[in-house]
Amino acid sequence: MADTAAEYPKIAFVGFGEAGHAIAGGWEPSPMPRVCAYDVKLRDETAAGPVLRRCADAGVEAIRDPNEALAEAGVIFSLVTADQALEAARSVASHLAPGAYWLDCNSCAPQTKQKAAEVIEAAGARYVDVAVMAPVYPKRHQVPLLLAGPHAEEAARLLERLDMRPKITGTKIGDASSVKMLRSVIIKGLEALTAECLLAARRAGVEDAVLASLQASDPGIDWRARGAYNLERMMVHGARRAAEVEEVCVTLREFGLPDWMSSGTVEWQRAISDLGLDPGENDLARRSDMVLRSL
Repeated sequence: MADTAAEYPKIAFVGFGEAGHAIAGGWEPSPMPRVCAYDVKLRDETAAGPVLRRCADAGVEAIRDPNEALAEAGVIFSLVTADQALEAARSVASHLAPGAYWLDCNSCAPQTKQKAAEVIEAAGARYVDVAVMAPVYPKRHQVPLLLAGPHAEEAARLLERLDMRPKITGTKIGDASSVKMLRSVIIKGLEALTAECLLAARRAGVEDAVLASLQASDPGIDWRARGAYNLERMMVHGARRAAEVEEVCVTLREFGLPDWMSSGTVEWQRAISDLGLDPGENDLARRSDMVLRSL
C-alpha cells in the first residue's frame, strides 16, 4: 500500500453507500493515501446524516464540493445507484485530474458503461469497467471484482496494492458489466421467483408441501433457508436491485432478446422494497406473513 500512497496521494469515492463503506472500512488505516467521499446527499442537510455516519465509521473524509473531493485524486470509485451511473460520470467529469482512474463499479448495462466511458475519457481520465461479483459484506475490500477495458491491467495492479481482489475478464468496456448483468438474470430473478412461489404457497396453506417438493427435486439447495434469505435481500435491498435489473432489461434488449422474466423481477423487487419492512429474525414464515399482510 505504501507505493500506492506515494503514487496516488488521494482516493475518492463518488457515492458512499453500503459498498463504499464496506470497501473503505476494510482497508488498514496506514499506510494509505488520503481517502475522501463525495455524495450528492451531502449537499442536502436532511439526507446527509447517514452518509456522514458511514464516512466517520470508515475513517473517510466527507466532502460536499465535488471539485474539492476529486482534486488530485488518482483513483475514483464510482459507487452510485445503477440508474445514476451515467449521470454521476457527467456531473463530475470536469473535476477529474488528468490520467485519474475512474473505476465504474456500478451495476449497469454494458451500453450505459460505454456511454460513461466516452464522458470520462473525453475529460482526460481513464475509465475502467468494474463488476462487483458478490455481496460486499463480509468480504469488504476483498470482494471479488471483474475488470474490463483498455486500462484494466494497470487498474488491476493498482487495486492489488490496495489489498483488493481484481480479475481481468476482457479488453472491451462492457465485458465485465455483461457478466454481471447476465448473472443477475438468475440471481435477482431467483429471488423474485421464490417470493412469488412461496408467498402464494403460504397464502394457500401448502407452504410445507411446496418446500418439500422443491427439496426433493433439488436437494442441493436448502429451500426454506434460501427463501428466507431471498426475502430479506428484497426487503432490505429491493430498490437497488430493481434499478440494477432495469439495466439488465436494457442489456437484454440491446442484445436483441426479450426481457420478459427480468421485467417481472423488477416489479417484485420494487414492490417488496416499497413495503418498508424490517426483515426481523431469520424465519421464512414470519417474513412471508409480514409481506402478505402489507401487499
